Amino acid sequence: MSGPLDGVKVIEFTSVVLGPWACQILGDMGAEVIKVEPPVGDTNRHLGPRKNHDDMSALFLTCNRNKRSIVLDLKQPKGIKAALKLIADADVMIHNFRPQAMGRLGLDYAAVKAVNPEIIYCATYGYSKAGPYGEKGALDDSIQAGAGIAMLMSMTGGEPRYLPTILADKTTGMAVVNAVTAALFYKERHGRGQEIEVPMYETMVSFVMVEHLWGQAFDPPIGKAGYPRLMSEHRRPYKTRDGYIAVLPYWDNHWKTFCEVVERPDMLTDPRFKDMKTRLANIDVSYAETGKALAKKTTAEWLELFKSTNVPHMIVNTLDGLIDDPHLVETGFWQMVDHPTEGKLRMAKTPYGFSETPVEIRRMPPRLGQQSVEILKETGYSDDDISEMLAQGITALPSS
Repeated sequence: MSGPLDGVKVIEFTSVVLGPWACQILGDMGAEVIKVEPPVGDTNRHLGPRKNHDDMSALFLTCNRNKRSIVLDLKQPKGIKAALKLIADADVMIHNFRPQAMGRLGLDYAAVKAVNPEIIYCATYGYSKAGPYGEKGALDDSIQAGAGIAMLMSMTGGEPRYLPTILADKTTGMAVVNAVTAALFYKERHGRGQEIEVPMYETMVSFVMVEHLWGQAFDPPIGKAGYPRLMSEHRRPYKTRDGYIAVLPYWDNHWKTFCEVVERPDMLTDPRFKDMKTRLANIDVSYAETGKALAKKTTAEWLELFKSTNVPHMIVNTLDGLIDDPHLVETGFWQMVDHPTEGKLRMAKTPYGFSETPVEIRRMPPRLGQQSVEILKETGYSDDDISEMLAQGITALPSS
């Protein structure tokens, strides 16, 4: 067995990052993932550095391993018919079209359930279809703005900003994996599939407000929303004599050890810092004094001094620095693989460790339509049927 989802068949109708990354995780866990693409392919096939083929960009390669690709033109009735035949024996279908579009195509839950009553049908898009935003389009930036993340950034940067990572896409992608695996567990126990909705907006508001609901957790409110420690303008990596370091003496025992290491006994006896509650009430001063203490030595000196303590601390890595990070190298996080058309690639392994059902990279990211013919044959189409579909542009093979 190659993973905990070995034997599960997933039909993917997604593009960009949210859906593809979620389906890649399911594939890493052992699921058979069939990626259904339009004739132009997933839009991310053409975004980022490319080596040998225009449809194999860096961003596509990081989100689409452990899958097979089939081209189906869903604007043609025969393409919809082929899609429904694929779905007929699947366990899971995942799409990131707006619900209105799936209804027009004839691939909404009711239509899919008619051909596969036990299907787990997962729809992930911007906003829940039950609300007034239900027909709005969405991408990561608009969701970061709507969910309060951009405004949180203004509290430390002076104006609203987006985090320089597609946080909403990837967080919602992990929520998709959680929801699908829970539905698979229910199906295993009770024999019934179901429809799942995973909207980006609600997922990210839930994500942000875990700590930031704060005083609004009570009715009537007993304070504003927002966790003060996280909104302090001083919450950032600290300057050292030659660079930066991340240090957080959070718990009381951390604070005691920190004050000893930095040789600041006055901070340990200062009534403003006597415990977590008072340090939070004086968070700006606490951060400022911590910064002053850390400015006296080099980063390497502090790393050595904190190494044997329980105080959370870490180097401030660059993106390129992560490639050679000694911990990631030692744990085999970066895996070098040989792609049949793109040569040697670096991939991040799925970070889950299963003792009985280890995850692995079984398939390289596919060219557009690389398995169109074999998948159609598996679905019951004859050679003549497939030739006709190729001639009509309903399906396609990789370009040379």
